[in-house]
Amino acid sequence: MKRFLLPYLICPACLPREYPLNLSAERETEGDITTGTLACTKCKKRFPIKEGIAHLLPAPDSCLTGSQRRYEEKEMTDRYLWSHYGDLLDDAVRTDTAAPWAECLSNAASTSFDAGCSVGRITFEMANRCELAVGCDLSRSFIKTARTLAQKRELDFSLPLEGNLTETFHLTLPVAWRTENVEFVVADALRLPFSANSFEQIASLNLLDRVSYPLAHLFEMNRTAAPRNASFLFADPFAWSTMAAPEERWLGGTTSGPYPGRGGDNVRALLEGKDRILVPAWTIARAGTHAWKMRTHCNHYEVVTSEYLVACR
Repeated sequence: MKRFLLPYLICPACLPREYPLNLSAERETEGDITTGTLACTKCKKRFPIKEGIAHLLPAPDSCLTGSQRRYEEKEMTDRYLWSHYGDLLDDAVRTDTAAPWAECLSNAASTSFDAGCSVGRITFEMANRCELAVGCDLSRSFIKTARTLAQKRELDFSLPLEGNLTETFHLTLPVAWRTENVEFVVADALRLPFSANSFEQIASLNLLDRVSYPLAHLFEMNRTAAPRNASFLFADPFAWSTMAAPEERWLGGTTSGPYPGRGGDNVRALLEGKDRILVPAWTIARAGTHAWKMRTHCNHYEVVTSEYLVACR
């Protein structure tokens, strides 16, 4: 974990109260702590830093759920690498998953945060536009991979070609991309380990319908965003499922309850100040849809369409 992140960190277990974390570094190289502990100044809970990765979950010793375990599998990580960085690979089938969303990012923000960052593409895009960029994900595999890219700027990964045959890809980050100002941590998007008003640019892409409490996620994103001169890039396919959240917590896709109708309409209304849950209110500056791909093998691709909003305040 890079030392520059420390002033932004709070104890996720103590939320909604915010208490800073004290760092005890065991191994550190040029401002990058590879082994150590972060301890809450209030509850004394300890959060480990292992292999350079800060594990900032509310319950540090908690076990992964069944649905989360699949995001720790190498094949899943490799599929997301292809989806995020397909435009940088030598592949006949190109994927421009990230480019349209990167164009929506602010160039005026000094601090940026990407929730559910996966293998890091949008976080790197943020780092190219600001002074500090942070990505978080619940998947340790995703965060380890993103951090490896930040350190080594290249890696190899493989995907099924046909049957038992595989195809290997070599990914190299463009020379112009900045990595010294980017960091990735393991964290829960429902209890973010960052102090209020920390970030001028925030992003939540294709995450809302995967968390167990969607409204709590929006609340946390709003809490960590600056109260003014802030930009929020939001996108989701609204593929609601009871495997992720009980129906009464969905923000759309139902005919009754507090949020009937379409998810996109409800998220827009919440951002614009409905029920004063997300304050200060946001103004929607841009909206649209973007289709992106996930590869299974060379002849099979999943295409997902996400609705997106760019909100400012």
